[in-house]
Amino acid sequence: MLFNKITPEEAGVKSSSVKRYLELLDRRGIPMHSVLMMKGDSLFCECYYAPFDRDTTHRMYSQTKSFVSIAIGLLIEDGKLTLDDKIADFFPDRIDKELPDTLRCQTIRDMLTMSTVGYGESWFSNADTDRVHLYFTCCRNMNRYPATLWEYDSQGSQILSSLVEKLSGTTLFDYLNRRIFSHLGTFKDATVLKVPTGESWGDSAMICTPRDIMSFARFVMNYGVWNGKRLMNEAYLKEATSKVVDNREGPRTMAFHHGYGYQIWRSERNGFAFVGMGNELTVCLPDDDVIFVCTADCQGDDDTAREYIINHFFELIMDDMSPVAIPEDKEAYACLEELSSTRNLFALTGNSDSPARNKINGATYILENNKMGISEIRFEFSTPECGKLCYINAQGYKELPFCINKNYFGKFPQLGYSNEVGRIRTRDGFMYDSAVSATWLDDQKIMIYVQIIDRYLGTCNMTFAFRDDKISIVMRKCAEDFLNEYCGYAVGRRMK
Repeated sequence: MLFNKITPEEAGVKSSSVKRYLELLDRRGIPMHSVLMMKGDSLFCECYYAPFDRDTTHRMYSQTKSFVSIAIGLLIEDGKLTLDDKIADFFPDRIDKELPDTLRCQTIRDMLTMSTVGYGESWFSNADTDRVHLYFTCCRNMNRYPATLWEYDSQGSQILSSLVEKLSGTTLFDYLNRRIFSHLGTFKDATVLKVPTGESWGDSAMICTPRDIMSFARFVMNYGVWNGKRLMNEAYLKEATSKVVDNREGPRTMAFHHGYGYQIWRSERNGFAFVGMGNELTVCLPDDDVIFVCTADCQGDDDTAREYIINHFFELIMDDMSPVAIPEDKEAYACLEELSSTRNLFALTGNSDSPARNKINGATYILENNKMGISEIRFEFSTPECGKLCYINAQGYKELPFCINKNYFGKFPQLGYSNEVGRIRTRDGFMYDSAVSATWLDDQKIMIYVQIIDRYLGTCNMTFAFRDDKISIVMRKCAEDFLNEYCGYAVGRRMK
């Protein structure tokens, strides 16, 4: 039975090793949301970082590309296209100029392996809201010949998603749900966000639970068989998860630079992986019958955090795993269970108070003109542990509550951010769920850390430094297409 729980020892690994792995992630300061490990069909580690839990759906970002790959494989199986078909031939109505030969000859295989002529402009800032039209417009100036060099091409993955919907006559999710998800018994609360044309956001916006994606990984690792029934062609899945092209970008082999298949990465130990921005990761190890899944938000530090997450997993778990069960260690298992059941979302930690708190409490600072459009700010502390940042920006008066050295969960006060449709601004009062922590860096400096924990994920780091009657502010954001109003520098003086 899928998701049956077993001890790590039954999976051939020490409970103490799994505990040390989770502790190392904490020590590295990696903002994890979940960690799951499966041997066969049984979970030997399932850890969630509150408020995330087993039923929380999570944006999987570029893991969505791997779902698109499987949908392409189903279309090939149905005889609706081949790997050698030219991608441009499917969209004559969305190409308004003659294409160069390189782009006109680009195949489905080139798209799947990201061996394309190059990537286009960001669709978040371009006036063209039709991502298919934008792709064929912006890729005219090639960076390389197709079927030669590998380079990440997220926009190309969106074109494949649009192709799936064009040929299947339904949405990406409904197509996969009818053919695969409904048989797995998972993905019941899953969805895929949209792009402005109404098509699925196929390179970035699958939203599902970690258990959902683990069941999908098990299906792929079974090469299309589920409960003894074949749901998909074995040959395509084996090729899609193999090393079709080399994807190394430098002399050092990174975690997933062991080759690239069809929108699927390769890992060490003959593994393959689905990889999402921020480190939503799924690693499948067929030779060991092991699946690893995690969710997180490490945007801005993706590569470094990813190396820690993956390398620690291989070193502490896989390198020490026995092919058969090992003797139980009840004490170590109890310690692991206690640790994994008490994980919380990352929060800032540091000094709990400062002499400056009483000096700045309730004081208003008028800011000089700045690109963030914030004209004034004020800190209000109800207790040494709780406060709020009050400020005025282009939208008016705002309040951002926070806690010192722990998270305050609420709504981020900025209006107009996207919800169901990427890039389209909401006008209904919608606000993102957020977690906000703060800490005193020293006697004159406080930092506020905002984590957006909605269907869109992002962070903003705000530092406020005080000296006499003056204030200096720096805000840095890591988010896809929002928090732009919270990125920049500002200075000001205390109102007399």
